[in-house]
Formats: sequence, C-alpha cells, structure tokens
Amino acid sequence: MTALLVVGHGTKDAAGVEQFTQHVDLVRRSAMDQVEGGFLELAPPPIQEAVGKLVAAGHREVDVVPLVLVAAGHSKGDIPAALVRERRRHPGLSFRYGRPLGPHPLLLEDLSNRLETEVPKNRWPETAVVLVGRGATDPDANAEVAKTARLLLEGRAIGTVETAFVSLAEPSVAQGLERAHRLGYTRIVVLPYFLFEGVLPERIGQQAQDWAQQKPGTTVQTATLIGPSENLAKLVAERAREIGGPPIQKKCDTC
Repeated sequence: MTALLVVGHGTKDAAGVEQFTQHVDLVRRSAMDQVEGGFLELAPPPIQEAVGKLVAAGHREVDVVPLVLVAAGHSKGDIPAALVRERRRHPGLSFRYGRPLGPHPLLLEDLSNRLETEVPKNRWPETAVVLVGRGATDPDANAEVAKTARLLLEGRAIGTVETAFVSLAEPSVAQGLERAHRLGYTRIVVLPYFLFEGVLPERIGQQAQDWAQQKPGTTVQTATLIGPSENLAKLVAERAREIGGPPIQKKCDTC
C-alpha cells in the first residue's frame, strides 16, 4: 500500500487554504491508496493530524512531497524536523522524502498559460515578464527562481523575462519592473511564482500597482497564481513516483 503526505507551508488566507485542499483532492485521483495533506504552520490541518490519519489507516511507510517550488529553509530543515517528531510520536513509522517541485516543464506550461491569459502570443515579443518569487536567505533557492525565469524565456519569443522577489532578496518587485521599463517595454506582465493565495501574492499585486501609478504610458498586468491545477497535481504524483524509483543521479527535468 502506498501512502502519500503532501506538506504545504500554510497561510492565514482562507482562499489559500481552500486551494491547498482542492489540490490535495486532485492528487487523490492518482493510483495511490491514500493521500493526505497537512500544513507546516499557520493553518489546519497540521502535519500531525494528516500523519495520524495515515497511521490510523494502517500505514507504516509514508512518502512525503514538500509542496514548495524551490528548496529553501522549510523543505531543507523545517519539514524534515517535523517528520522526525512524527516518527517519535509513532514508533515504527518511516518516511521517504521527495524533491521540491520546480523548475519543471509542467510548471513552465502553467506559467505560459497564465501569460497567454493576460497577453495573446502574437504580442509576446513586445512584452516584458517579471517573474516574482518568494525570496529567501538561501542563495540556492533564489538561483532556482532565476533559472525558472530563463527557462520560461527559452523558445517562447517573449521580449524579456526578469527575475524579482517579494521579500528577503533583491531585485524587488519595483526593481524588476524598473529594469523591464528601462529596456524599453511599455507592456509588462507580473507573474507571481506562487502556488496559492496568501499575504505575499497580495503584496506583489499591490507593489506592482504602486509602481505602475508612477509610470503613465506603461501597462502593468498581474497574472493569477499557479494552482490548484491538473498540471500541478500531475507533478506532485511524479515527484511521489520518483521516491520509489531508482536513485536520481542527475536532475534533468528540463534537459
């Protein structure tokens, strides 16, 4: 029997919690016997409750997929620490830990679709995109966002894709928009690199709007977020299947 635990960061935003729940429901359509979702913090259900359901169903080995786009403090430290606490709470329980989600072609497809919702493809060459990540003190995590921006640019005839962060790292949202503007673009689409609604995605929209008010003649549009989506559910299932497969010698999602 295969049990999967999907771990989200958590948010105080009710819409974000509901989107996470919808996403877990989409993942349940996979061939796995049981899928539960839990949050690290800020919202119910907590990881402890989700693990308790799996244990009550008789599972003693649980695969875990961190629902994060890049590997930073939560996926590298906080989630593993929470799993250690659950092992102590349930003697004999073991976990197998999966990779973060991005960058991946399914995510890039969702980003591309969100861009097309804002601007038709025939206008992409004259459009600048600012991809906005969460931002972290972990340089590797920030570099993954920059890598995603480059992969989004490849082969799509977009004018430019600039990288920005809403917190903890630079360039900021305003700095990313300013760079696109100085390159001569008068149509800019802000793509939040976020899965679900929350405080930070709202902040991105507000910061983009504040900047645009100071730049008459420049059109700034903020796209919607990634999930929940069929592609995101497929990606989580793929990350789960990796756990039981042969060791990954080289990360090559985008080779």
